[in-house]
Amino acid sequence: MEITLSAQKIIIDTDPGQDDAVAILLALASPDEIEVLGITAVAGNVPLSLTEKNARIICELAGQPNVGVYAGCDRPLKRKLVTAEHVHGKTGLDGPELSEPKITLKEQHGVDFIIDTIMNEPANTVSLCPLGPLTNVASAILKEPRITKRIKQIVLMGGAYFEVGNITPAAEFNIYVDPEAAKIVFEAGIDLVVTPLDVTHKALVTSKRNEAFRQLDTPVGVAVAEMTDFFERFDKEKYGSAGAPLHDPCVIAYLIDPTIFSGRKINVEIETISELTLGMTVADWWRVTDRKANAYFIGDLEAERFFSLLTQRLGRLPI
Repeated sequence: MEITLSAQKIIIDTDPGQDDAVAILLALASPDEIEVLGITAVAGNVPLSLTEKNARIICELAGQPNVGVYAGCDRPLKRKLVTAEHVHGKTGLDGPELSEPKITLKEQHGVDFIIDTIMNEPANTVSLCPLGPLTNVASAILKEPRITKRIKQIVLMGGAYFEVGNITPAAEFNIYVDPEAAKIVFEAGIDLVVTPLDVTHKALVTSKRNEAFRQLDTPVGVAVAEMTDFFERFDKEKYGSAGAPLHDPCVIAYLIDPTIFSGRKINVEIETISELTLGMTVADWWRVTDRKANAYFIGDLEAERFFSLLTQRLGRLPI
């Protein structure tokens, strides 16, 4: 007897960002595995006015104008916004020439969209996929705590252990921007999967892999290649790496095929007090404490399988 599995319902919470854009494209190219209920934008890589616009641009590029895009929080819970134009450029999507979006922004606030969707869909059927600072997700938990018992899982990009920091010596950008929000999410008791720098720095767009995107010879393939052309300059200069790491697509790829990845269930705490280590994900990888495990912390991936999946799916667009 053949078993038909239904697509996983997700909300993408994002701050595009070139790698966020590729993650959105991968999700929209995978309708058999993923049903995108909506996209909520948050301030992060660039301010909210650009992240919500960029999300709409990417939906149009994918040929998916009916995906709802909602603007969420424009600043962290307690801190001044830190952005990353030095990595992503002044628009957040520097690299390709992209048209102004025709899709209009939904009127509902992104936090309310998250709450309403989780409360109205059957319990434990909707996953949240945060690709940026966790402000929207934490705000939803604070406003309606009942959602913590109804969310299927949260699969997020953020944090680091062996790779330590990329915005400070100790902290990864998404967690650093709003550590108080991250602390709320990590302590909420929700099934949590974390794709940190430890794994995303192994998802490198080498010149050969980027050429495979370009040779798709589609508007999506060319745009992705041009995004990574721009995006990689920062990591090549900083790390001496072979190309740009595709951080956020790891979240979507994990949902499509978790066998590409490996990790372990451990305790992860968020540092919110120390000036030196603010935003650090204190990951008990070696299980040296008796703190209860609260996250599946991914440490490795099979890069060739990851890029094969990504290239094949991007070739489907626009759908």
